[in-house]
Amino acid sequence: MQGSLTEVVTAAINGVVVSFPTDTVPALAVRPDRSELLYKIKQRDNNKPLILLAANSADLWPFTQGNSEEKEIWQEMASRYWPGALTLVLPASTKVPAGLNSGGNTIGIRLPNSEAAKAVLQQTGALATSSANLSGEAPLLNMLQVDRVFPTVTTLVGERDRSASNQPSTVIKWTGTDWQILRQGLVVIE
Repeated sequence: MQGSLTEVVTAAINGVVVSFPTDTVPALAVRPDRSELLYKIKQRDNNKPLILLAANSADLWPFTQGNSEEKEIWQEMASRYWPGALTLVLPASTKVPAGLNSGGNTIGIRLPNSEAAKAVLQQTGALATSSANLSGEAPLLNMLQVDRVFPTVTTLVGERDRSASNQPSTVIKWTGTDWQILRQGLVVIE
């Protein structure tokens, strides 16, 4: 169902799945403690991790756990590419709800370079997200498609983010000593 920014923010704060444009593809999003709803609506196997999106990195770092040297490396990588289409997969802290990362010990985090996404995330804090699509299908490319496929989700329709690339984010994982590319997307790591 189409909603205004206020309606999307209110639904998200109340623990309902929402959708909004990002700098990559439209996202389905929910409070981290309600991530099971995202798996259900996407018909997604719960062993596939979700990522956290936020409007500022201060909302994301508490979900990660590392020593001061590692955190400095992570923050340096983030400062080079955020906001943008780079997802960092890092060791998860105890703040990550169990259902969000399927009991795994990592969490993906990202700061989108999207005014529409930032407008939502500035008011909600970090949200658990995934691309807007049914599991196994191609990501939906605009908010009207999201509204048709997910009619019960409050979607921020009418917002067109000119920065949307319709390409996935690059996903890199911290191995403990270096970065490993898990998915090559829009961002090319130098």
